[in-house]
Amino acid sequence: MSTLTRSDCEGFHRRDFLAVGSAGLLGLSLPGFLAAEAKAAEDLGSKPKAKAKSVILVWLAGGPATIDMWDNKPEAPEGIRGEFKSISTAAPGIQFAETLPKMAEVADKVSVVRSLYHTIPSHGPAAVFMTTGNKPTAALQYPAMGSVAARLMKTEVGVPPYVTFGDVRNGSVGLAGYLGTGYNPFVIEGNGAGGKGGGGGFRVRGITLDGRFTLDELEKRDQLLRKFDTGFQAVDKNSELVDGLDMFHKQALEILRSDRTKKAFDLTAEKPTTREAYGTTQFSQACLASRRLVEAGVRFATVSIGGWDTHAQTFNAHKTRLMPQLDQALSALIADLDTRGLLDSTIVMCAGEFGRTPKINKNTGRDHWARSMACVLAGGGLKRGYIHGSTDASGMAPATDPVTPDDVASTIFHQLGIDPHTEMQTSTGRPIQLFREGKVIDKLIG
Repeated sequence: MSTLTRSDCEGFHRRDFLAVGSAGLLGLSLPGFLAAEAKAAEDLGSKPKAKAKSVILVWLAGGPATIDMWDNKPEAPEGIRGEFKSISTAAPGIQFAETLPKMAEVADKVSVVRSLYHTIPSHGPAAVFMTTGNKPTAALQYPAMGSVAARLMKTEVGVPPYVTFGDVRNGSVGLAGYLGTGYNPFVIEGNGAGGKGGGGGFRVRGITLDGRFTLDELEKRDQLLRKFDTGFQAVDKNSELVDGLDMFHKQALEILRSDRTKKAFDLTAEKPTTREAYGTTQFSQACLASRRLVEAGVRFATVSIGGWDTHAQTFNAHKTRLMPQLDQALSALIADLDTRGLLDSTIVMCAGEFGRTPKINKNTGRDHWARSMACVLAGGGLKRGYIHGSTDASGMAPATDPVTPDDVASTIFHQLGIDPHTEMQTSTGRPIQLFREGKVIDKLIG
């Protein structure tokens, strides 16, 4: 697989398995992250009762044609209906496209929101809206949902709160925005192959030793940095970051000492049947690793698979390249979480930045279309075997129960026990409501 391929029609690139953000090496941004984490200790007011502890976002970069997936329209007029037939699923009355046979088997464990829409048909801004739950504005950079989870949810020492596999818009989306770089995602690099028969090929930039340093050498470097810190503190005693720098370096070393994250990446610990159920692609191995990270205590994981910007030959792309990977890995993730008793405490969300036009273009493709789209949600106290809303007969727009990305984000955080109206603060002290216009979708909650 090429390391750098085009993701969409607006000229941006994606790295299929290199992640966004940077946590830096010890003594750089990791202590800053820990310092920022300490600031999150203040009381944030009353919270709804938490039903979920973690989120796994399966991101379909480029904008998937959900009209050919979760909201198939085989009865629509020619020029709108796609090539795929609909098939029955494990949930009575719910049908998916025939390219999703494995997802059909777990349909009784998921909700599909068929009435999702917004008004931004451009990749970057639409991705911001979908991943932050806030309409983009030039005046403010909103934090990704993963960054908000890192800011507001407690994580045990030795476990990164927010990790990401694969990028979202080449690193321009999925970041911490006004919360500051301390809440950016931890970067997951490599893949799960780890050589012949292996499974330890993942590494976390900044908190995994790469062979150039031993832990003892880093501890000596930490001692040296503390000598400099002592002088720095004398200059600026009012800086909370400086005052606690020694403590944060110590915590950074504790993360390096911890085996929890390293063990989560060792896919060889899984039964061969489990690994085979997910599949052998980089994307599928990342889905399996995300489940193991959630078990280790990670609060938010993003797994990205690109190539959904199908302006031409969309049906061939779905049949041969896109749907086989997604169908196998996503269904395995949901079933695996459920078997282990983790689905009730883990929300899985599968979505992209927008949908695609109901009308098929002259290149047998579908173009950008934000006015109707669908996303899949599972776990975390959400309903199972449920379809929320509908689109009209041609899939042009929502017909019943329309919802927007900020409604979905509000619902997810409500299930995490976080009030969607919680006020955050920018670095300058400006109060910002978590989701400005979002409303909890009560019908989705089980």
